[in-house]
Amino acid sequence: MEKIRWGILATGWIAGQLAQAIHNQPDADCLAVGSRSQQSADAFGRKWHIPRRYSTYEALANDPDLDVIYIATPHNLHAENMKLCLNAGKHVLCEKPITVNAAQARECMALAKEKGLFLMEAMWMKFIPAVRQMQEWVENGRIGTVHLVQAHFSFNIPYNPQGRLYDPALAGGALLDMGIYPATLAHLLLGKPDRILSAAHLGETGVDELNSAIWQYDRGAQAVITSSQRLERPCDAYITGSRGYIRLHENFWHSQAFTIKAHGAEPELVEMPYEGNGYIYQVREVHDCLRAGWLESAVVPLAQTLEIMTLLDEMRRQWGLVYPDEA
Repeated sequence: MEKIRWGILATGWIAGQLAQAIHNQPDADCLAVGSRSQQSADAFGRKWHIPRRYSTYEALANDPDLDVIYIATPHNLHAENMKLCLNAGKHVLCEKPITVNAAQARECMALAKEKGLFLMEAMWMKFIPAVRQMQEWVENGRIGTVHLVQAHFSFNIPYNPQGRLYDPALAGGALLDMGIYPATLAHLLLGKPDRILSAAHLGETGVDELNSAIWQYDRGAQAVITSSQRLERPCDAYITGSRGYIRLHENFWHSQAFTIKAHGAEPELVEMPYEGNGYIYQVREVHDCLRAGWLESAVVPLAQTLEIMTLLDEMRRQWGLVYPDEA
């Protein structure tokens, strides 16, 4: 089988996670990396045994031998980087969130469609075995009708006003970095809410350091989701139905175990370890889609990605949070 040739745009920690996953996939070739400096590209290339090392993103995008490019830059650069790669004729896997807002997402999705190219948000949570098993059992009625989803993503990250997560120019804050996971889980299980009630604490630099939301559904369901970069608490998730509940263990977005408790029964622990660092599944999904000629994934469809962005937009609207590039 002919290998699919990958390029990686950016050289941070998350880029290394995907480079490792690509190396562990036998039908993948991590061929090139692009950075904003030759030094950074060379260091990353040496670490991950990547032969082609470019000092600009443009040079990476224009490499004629690449099939797909993974974008791992800060949130505020995703739209610009996607347009660069799509206009260069490359399929794209873009780190979450796909863009800063829904308007940018629509523009990039329209461009991918116009060019006939594959595009997917790298929402690796949706491919984690424990999450997929949980979803299957929920859909099969193992805990009845879901009425409540509670998900929390909170870490105490040292305050650094120059750091990425505290920089509004980089679309920092808890929501897009952490809160997208509780939001995606709630959307996966309950869909689009009919109403949202949300609040946030904006810190000294103007980014959201703590946020919470209640997503309300006319059918009587609710999702309660929180994220914070200044507080530490268990990052688990509960899915409660009319006949029991499921708890995704910490950290829920890549949990390797969950507990299911049906009414009248003892709790059952289900352990489902994942391969490697857990990122390999989305690499395989990209391969399967490209070989089938599909322009999007059925697991992470573009319409759902866009709808989630509209919900995050609404949460920010209620807080009065606008990023500098949006002003």
